[in-house]
Amino acid sequence: MKYLIRARIEVEGIVDRHDVIGALFGQTEGLLPELDLRELQEKGRVGRVHVDIKPENGKMRGEIRIPSNLDKTETALVAALIETVDKVGPYPAKIQVFKITDLRLEKLRRAVERAKEILREWQEVGLPDIKELVREIEESIKPGELIEYGKDRLPAGSGIDKSDTIIIVEGRADVINLLRYGYDNVIAIEGARGEIPETIKELAERKKTILFVDGDHAGELIARDLARTLKIDYIARAPPGKEVEELTGREIARALERKVPTSQLLQMLEVRAEKRQEALEAKAVEREETVSIDIPPHVIEETKNLKGTLEAIVYDRDWKPIKRIPVRDLYQELRNMNPGSVGAVVFDGIITQRIVDVASEKKVGLVIGARIGNIAKREEGVNLLTIADIAE
Repeated sequence: MKYLIRARIEVEGIVDRHDVIGALFGQTEGLLPELDLRELQEKGRVGRVHVDIKPENGKMRGEIRIPSNLDKTETALVAALIETVDKVGPYPAKIQVFKITDLRLEKLRRAVERAKEILREWQEVGLPDIKELVREIEESIKPGELIEYGKDRLPAGSGIDKSDTIIIVEGRADVINLLRYGYDNVIAIEGARGEIPETIKELAERKKTILFVDGDHAGELIARDLARTLKIDYIARAPPGKEVEELTGREIARALERKVPTSQLLQMLEVRAEKRQEALEAKAVEREETVSIDIPPHVIEETKNLKGTLEAIVYDRDWKPIKRIPVRDLYQELRNMNPGSVGAVVFDGIITQRIVDVASEKKVGLVIGARIGNIAKREEGVNLLTIADIAE
C-alpha cells in the first residue's frame, strides 16, 4: 500500500468497531461507483479497515485507518467520502480525516535511519574508507540512462545493446520505472497496435525477448496481439489491477521471475476468454428470465428519474412507495424492515452482495440498481435488474 488515511471518529452512543465498519461501507456505497469501498477492497486497491474506539462519557471516540493503493487524487476522494458518514447505528457520528501518510516515505525514512546505524557499526569495527563504500553502493543502484534507440527513436535503457535479453514494455513511463530499479535492457513499443516498429522486430530476431504488460484486460489484449505478430519468448504481467509504470522494485522482480513461455500464456488467455464468454451468455439468459417481471408504468417512470439523485425508493408488494431515502441509508433501512413487507427496491447505486443478502433475508422479490456489482452468490427469489433494463 502507498498511503494510509487516518481519521478521528466520535459517536454519540455506545457502538462497537463492526458497527463503524458497517457504516463506512454502507453509507458510502453508491456515492461514487468507481470508488466503492467494498469493490476496491476486493480488488486489493484498498486494504483492511482498522477501527480503534473506546467509550468516554457515554460516547465512543477513536481512530479509523484505511490503507490505500490508489493514486493521490483517488485516495483524497476516498478520505472525503468517509467524512460524509454521519451516523453509526442509531447514533449521530462525526468523522474527520486529520492525516494521509505516504507509507513509501515512511519506509524510506526508516531505511535511511537504519543505513546510518549500519554505517556507524562499520566504523566501530574499523572498516576502511566508509565514504568509498557508500559511493560504491550508490553507484550500484544508480538508475540507467534513458535514450532514444534505433531509427524509430524508441524510449529505451542505455544497456539495450549490451544484454542478450530485452524487456519490451508498452510506453515511456514503463521504461523510466524499470530504469529506476536497475533494468537498463528495456525498450518501449510506444503502445503500437498492428504495425510493429522495425527496431523492435530487428531486436526480437537476435535477442531473447520478454514482453512485460499491465495486469489488466488491456494488458491481456496487448500480449495476445503482439505475440501473434512478433517473436516473443516470454510474457510477464504486472499484479492484477496494476500498471508496469507504478510497480515497486520488488513487484517488478517478482513479475519477471513469474514470466511464462508465450505459448503457455496464450493458451491460458484463450481458456479465460472462453470462460468469460460463457459467463456473459449465462448472464444474458438470466437477464432474459428476469426482464419478464410485470412492472407498473409509474414505477418505470420513477426509476428513470432516479438517475443522478443517489436516492432509493422502497415499494410494498402492491407497488405503493413506502419511503424515499438516500442510497447510503438503504442497507440499514432494509435491515429494519419486517420480512415480507417490501416487494421491490429501486435505487441509484450499485447492487452489491450486501444488498442482495439483506433483500433475501427480508423476502424482497426485485432489486433494481444503476449497476450490478460483483455478486458471488445469487439468492433464490431475489431478481436483479438495472435501470438501463427498465429504460429499454
